[in-house]
Amino acid sequence: MDNQWRYQASSDSAAMSAKSPQEGSTWRDFITVTKPGIIRSNLIAAFAGYWLASAWDVQYGRLILTLLGTMLVMASACVFNNYFDRDLDMKMERTRERGLPTGRLKPMTVLIYAIGLGISGLLVLFAFSGILAGLFGILGMFVYVVVYTLWLKRTSTWSTSVGAISGAMPPVIGYVAVTGTVDLGAWLLFAILFLWQPPHFWALGIRRKEEYRAAGFPLLPVVKGTFRTKIQMIPYVALLIPVSIVMYVYDYAGVFYLVISTGLSIVWLYLTLKGFRAKDDDAWAKMCFFFSINYLMVSLIVLVLNTTHG
Repeated sequence: MDNQWRYQASSDSAAMSAKSPQEGSTWRDFITVTKPGIIRSNLIAAFAGYWLASAWDVQYGRLILTLLGTMLVMASACVFNNYFDRDLDMKMERTRERGLPTGRLKPMTVLIYAIGLGISGLLVLFAFSGILAGLFGILGMFVYVVVYTLWLKRTSTWSTSVGAISGAMPPVIGYVAVTGTVDLGAWLLFAILFLWQPPHFWALGIRRKEEYRAAGFPLLPVVKGTFRTKIQMIPYVALLIPVSIVMYVYDYAGVFYLVISTGLSIVWLYLTLKGFRAKDDDAWAKMCFFFSINYLMVSLIVLVLNTTHG
């Protein structure tokens, strides 16, 4: 949200307008509420899933429509998340300047926005990407909005792990839009995104532990502590290694993907284990967090470039 203010006029009248309810809302507020960072990374994953299933024989029109439908569905889920979390967002420093907590966006406006995005996205998926892609879109939205946002996020440390199911849907949607079936390739793509999310988010959770505690979120670092969180990160990162190997063994990707993805997984595992000797948990968590972002981006790009030809 800080970026928004850099683009606002510096005059007093403009500042007062920006702070008034609803009247100060801009198109940037409506974009921010969709969490564009999440959408960007998951669109890359959806693209990778579609590309892997196509094995370089790509129907670009259907690819674009699949990405559009996936983007709208993800945006809808994120807007619903912002709508239901608006009271809790007011308690956290990193979220209190969003459109809803500040009053620049009205709750009813945001709710209608979420519904419109969801319906549009599902219509596109069902119409152009197939029934299975649409069903996985519904599953992703349900898990993220109902199971994660409305239930587990407020009650259980399992919220991150279960919520990862929804975050793993985009590459599966892309994949089944081509194949029309759920096979090993779909499961491997699901595994990559599912295993990546908890250690990625827990690293952020360790850094923001006191903010989450103040807001009342029962995040793992808050409830069980940093040491327990470090232990729980290990199996998720470690399991990424065999996933890369299986992707190569079953001829979904080539040797370059095998070497690079496996190597990155081993480095991430080393950094995770290094946390037990870290003197500064915040610095260690920050390093792991940013490495996890680069891990996912590089792995998916290499997967696309080294997809086995059909």
